[in-house]
Amino acid sequence: MRNFVFLIASVLLISCGDKKEEKPLDFKSFEDRFIHEFWKHNPGWASYVGYHDYDSLLVAPTEENRLAEVAFCNAYLDSLKIFDESKMSKTELTDLMMIRDQLQATIWYAEVFKEYEWNPSNYNVGGAFGIIINGNYAPLDARLRAISSKMEKLDAYYAAAKANIKNPTVQHTDLAIMQNAGALEVFGTSLIDSVHASGLNDAEKENLFANIEFAKMAIQDYIDFLEKEIKPTHDKHARDFRIGKELFDQKFKHEIVSSYSAEEIYGKAVVAKAELHGKMFGITQELWLTYFPKEKMPADSLIAIRKMIDVLSLQHCHRDSFQSTIAEQIPELTAFVKNKDLLYLDPEKPLVVRKEPAYMAGVAGASISAPGPYDKYGDTYYNVGSLANYTDAEAESYLREYNTYILQILNIHEAIPGHYAQLVYANQAPSLVKSIFGNGTMIEGWAVYTERMMLEEGYGNNSKEMWLMYYKWNLRTVCNTILDYSIHVNGMTEQQALDLMVNQAFQQEAEAKGKWRRATLTQVQLCSYFTGFYEIMQLRDELKAKKGKGFKLKAFHEEFLSFGSAPVKYVRELMLDKGEQPLAKSE
Repeated sequence: MRNFVFLIASVLLISCGDKKEEKPLDFKSFEDRFIHEFWKHNPGWASYVGYHDYDSLLVAPTEENRLAEVAFCNAYLDSLKIFDESKMSKTELTDLMMIRDQLQATIWYAEVFKEYEWNPSNYNVGGAFGIIINGNYAPLDARLRAISSKMEKLDAYYAAAKANIKNPTVQHTDLAIMQNAGALEVFGTSLIDSVHASGLNDAEKENLFANIEFAKMAIQDYIDFLEKEIKPTHDKHARDFRIGKELFDQKFKHEIVSSYSAEEIYGKAVVAKAELHGKMFGITQELWLTYFPKEKMPADSLIAIRKMIDVLSLQHCHRDSFQSTIAEQIPELTAFVKNKDLLYLDPEKPLVVRKEPAYMAGVAGASISAPGPYDKYGDTYYNVGSLANYTDAEAESYLREYNTYILQILNIHEAIPGHYAQLVYANQAPSLVKSIFGNGTMIEGWAVYTERMMLEEGYGNNSKEMWLMYYKWNLRTVCNTILDYSIHVNGMTEQQALDLMVNQAFQQEAEAKGKWRRATLTQVQLCSYFTGFYEIMQLRDELKAKKGKGFKLKAFHEEFLSFGSAPVKYVRELMLDKGEQPLAKSE
């Protein structure tokens, strides 16, 4: 605690200023100092973005440390007041607002949302250790020493975790058990082999082996605590995973950082769903005789669309080649982007398709793990969920969802020119703030935007089948928002959710059940896809209208991505010509 007090005192000195120093503190110096101090008590986050000075630290989630974190945030919020925002450039002002957003959100999570009390899956060290173990940013011996020191703090970490948990949800408890069991694999054969192969002396190796066993015991003890002391208390009176309208609206404001409210975005999604149904029925009418030459088209448009989608969904890869099929499509997407001159792709930045690590399982079937701005040349991983534990029926349902058409759109979203490309650009942005505190809505919105853009530019040979499947996929994005809001705000039941996803969004049952599970484990995040997509499309249309024939798609893409992962509402104003209204101030 003494270190935190010293830190807070230092921050307050920044706010007060040194009377002997006539030159005011410039914003760049302030940013650098803030980021450096921020990593000191967020060492896990620092490791994720490639800042490894504090890899050996593991902050226990104690009440004392939470209070210190809130004090740190309040002190820096106060220190931001020394800057005259009217004299700052838009780029500086955007950074200032993103810092402010982050600090305010951190305080809200600690004092209002209090997820640390009811979400046991918040406590999972698999990722933090996995990054250090699998990294290539430092010699093996140095990384092993950091790992050894970090492991020594696991007992205090999990002791604090157990003390925090008061009335957890059933869903988050089950997730915590599964993911922490997966985290045990991080301390398995691969790490032990690395210790044997290292240049550590015998005493260091012996200590490290002891710490590995100590770490596994601490994690297993937490799993046992959840299984034997927490799970048996779950009954019909257990905390509901739904967070309600008030918390949902507040979390939407802090997490999405949109020009719109949660309720407004929900309304726009409802309208978009109806529009997509209309487009899909039109294509179904055009394709019907090709696929059903002897069958009359059903009068119910949704039934007709479903029948057409079901036929097209029979085209999919084998369950054993799911990951390899994804890997084979990446060069094809790269070639299309280059040939169409849509975006510069840096050939020096590798993309590795891999099986999803066990400690990440249970939330999403495909994801990107990108190196941070401090590790720009590290590998980007495309994590692919395994079908090994699926029954034949479950695997078939999953593969029909991710059929030949949809799998290509998924790869556009996750890889090229979606998440992978955007995050490479974010790491090159001159502002660390815009990369470190990247806005998830901009990140997801960009990935969704690229799906539409690629088809607009001719990907898939402009076939009606590809467009129908794209609209189905885009309908899922729209329904993510409807689902998220309806479940947490309107009390939507599982049966109602499955009806929305299966009968109105044409999803396979396995996909729908997985999405229901995801919606019970997360809040607001499912709104990010449609929100970001909607705002980016609005921005592109606005700039097209302003520039007319002078509008160049590649230039738009590269300028948009040059601002890192800033919220779209901030990027919009940065891309407008001078003389437009100033950036909206954060509350």
